[in-house]
Amino acid sequence: MSPTPTARVAALVVHPVKGCAGIPLRTAELTPAGITHDRSFMVVDDSGDFRSQRRDPRMARIVPELDADGTRLVLSTEGFAPVKVDVDPEGRRLDVAVHKQPLVGVDQGDEAAGWLTEVFGQASRLVRVPEDHRRETGGLTPGTAGFADGHAAVVGSLSSLDLLNERILASGGEAVPMDRFRPNIVVSGWPEAHTEDRVRRARLGTAELGYAKVCIRCAVTTVDQVSGEKRGPEPLRSLAGYRRADDGGVAFCSKFAVTVPGTVCVGDPLEVTEWDEPEQGLGPRLAAATR
Repeated sequence: MSPTPTARVAALVVHPVKGCAGIPLRTAELTPAGITHDRSFMVVDDSGDFRSQRRDPRMARIVPELDADGTRLVLSTEGFAPVKVDVDPEGRRLDVAVHKQPLVGVDQGDEAAGWLTEVFGQASRLVRVPEDHRRETGGLTPGTAGFADGHAAVVGSLSSLDLLNERILASGGEAVPMDRFRPNIVVSGWPEAHTEDRVRRARLGTAELGYAKVCIRCAVTTVDQVSGEKRGPEPLRSLAGYRRADDGGVAFCSKFAVTVPGTVCVGDPLEVTEWDEPEQGLGPRLAAATR
């Protein structure tokens, strides 16, 4: 039986610069590429590959502030004067890559590049998604995204986090907050953990989402998003006990395409309009682990 329709949007988070701090929102516009400005900027190295907390956990301490119209970006971190960037949508284009997928970024100038190079101690540049960006994302529901790892929106639930933390605490570890998973939409009210695995279509506010795939997690989840330091091995160790996917890795949260753009507010009901069984054997494994 499907859960009763009591689910609500508990949190909305935008990450304007891929890998840097997230910004909580009360209201968000969901575009075809996700929350407006989500992962619309990216830091790249001198080869054009994106910088990630996997290699540079201090990225979590870089706080972006972006004007509502996306024309002015300020980056701040402890120990450095903030850098102000007048966003250039028409600048020099660079070949960049996200997980070996070739993309194009618009360079945001030498001042931002100099600041980032000083912060990381290695050559770095800031790029923006081009206005004519046409990236197609796969999964059960195709869509598009900016510089996200693969999809427009990452959705997680508080019930899933509660189960994970129960298992972490039982093994003598410390509970982890939801920001370890850097979701865009957090859902409350589902009584069963990992209900997001079974959602195929959902309506929230005036927007609608379509399920793409489960979210395979990496070492970024071991980075404390406040201190910018690795705290491993949790949550990956505990997830390995009951959330291994058939294709490899461990899963937490699910990825969605935006099928109908619209406005979403914290507190809005989330109505599931289509359900299915979990992919990748995660349903049977979860059931076995929680008996």
